[in-house]
Amino acid sequence: MLLHNEPLSKYTSWRVGGPAKNLFIADNIDDLVRFLKTLPETEKIFWIGLGSNLLIRDGGYNGTVIITQGSFLNNIEKLDNNIIKIAAGAACGTVARTCARMGLTGIEFLAGVPGTMGGALAMNAGAHGSETWNYVEQCEVINRSGEIKIRPAADYNVSYRHVITPKKDEWFLAGFLKLTPGSKEESLAKIKDLLAHRANTQPINLPNCGSVFRNPPNNFAARLIESCNLKGFKIGGAEVSTKHANFIINNNHATAKDIEDLIQHIADEVKKHHNIELIREVHIIGESLEN
Repeated sequence: MLLHNEPLSKYTSWRVGGPAKNLFIADNIDDLVRFLKTLPETEKIFWIGLGSNLLIRDGGYNGTVIITQGSFLNNIEKLDNNIIKIAAGAACGTVARTCARMGLTGIEFLAGVPGTMGGALAMNAGAHGSETWNYVEQCEVINRSGEIKIRPAADYNVSYRHVITPKKDEWFLAGFLKLTPGSKEESLAKIKDLLAHRANTQPINLPNCGSVFRNPPNNFAARLIESCNLKGFKIGGAEVSTKHANFIINNNHATAKDIEDLIQHIADEVKKHHNIELIREVHIIGESLEN
């Protein structure tokens, strides 16, 4: 399905963002390959899963957006030797529960990650001391020419919340994760506890993108932000959550500019009070309306 001038606010967890010039949701892998082959080399391409960890500016995206949520890219398949092949569009929460029910442990932490496997691979998503790439054996990728290949984990330069891919314009179709056999009941109980903790400590009932900033070495972004008395601080409809200071909520019809301005204000205040440069976890793309 190909749409034109489609509002991206419908596809992001902050519920903000201007239109995409083109937006594509593939029916199957052949459909995706055919579509990629039609795009000119100069066309900008951006992939979106559940639209968390992402701020799209109010002017939208002057290129092609490929959506994995609601597409065919949601399979979770158990292979030999406790390897799980997880398609890029599979929601992380579903991945955690499915693997637990298979009696495979290690990635229960993904239950609290508000994105898809593609996003988890792209940013090395993690929580509670665990990270996605601790378990990755290899990845299935596709490039803008529609060529599909398997890459070993060693091809990627991975660090905290950051992954450098070996080729530009190459995107994840699936990850192959090596897990450990264990107790299904214990894994599901752990997931239940993680989700309860998340509900108690994060504003999951309001539009947000997840954590806005990475944690600095030996510190916590939320603690630094809270120490600057920024909980509840607002710019337009965007607000620093009173429940968790490293979350910004769309509390009153915020614009992307409201959110981006608030992100910058938080970073400026932490720098002023603590001389620490907060690094954004959230990706910001697109054009401002002023442009």
